[in-house]
Amino acid sequence: MTTVTLRFDDAMKKELDEMVEEMGMNLTTFFTIYAKRALRDRKIPFEISAPVTLSTPVVEQKLDEADRFADATTERYTADEVFSRVRSRIHG
Repeated sequence: MTTVTLRFDDAMKKELDEMVEEMGMNLTTFFTIYAKRALRDRKIPFEISAPVTLSTPVVEQKLDEADRFADATTERYTADEVFSRVRSRIHG
């Protein structure tokens, strides 16, 4: 058995720990699954997903930016307009 050491930004590790816990595993299991699948398929990437939540640090930062923008402008949009703009940015 070999030990592998990885270095992560603290926030990234915390978020990754939370995500894999939602999947019912820990980081060791996550990386073992990743390595076995990569070796079996002889390719990267592959997908394992967790439910997307609105509590990620990036989403919180973007919501804060949106609040500051809304306070600084007189322009107003309906929820449908906002979601339409978001969808077009995500899907091109």
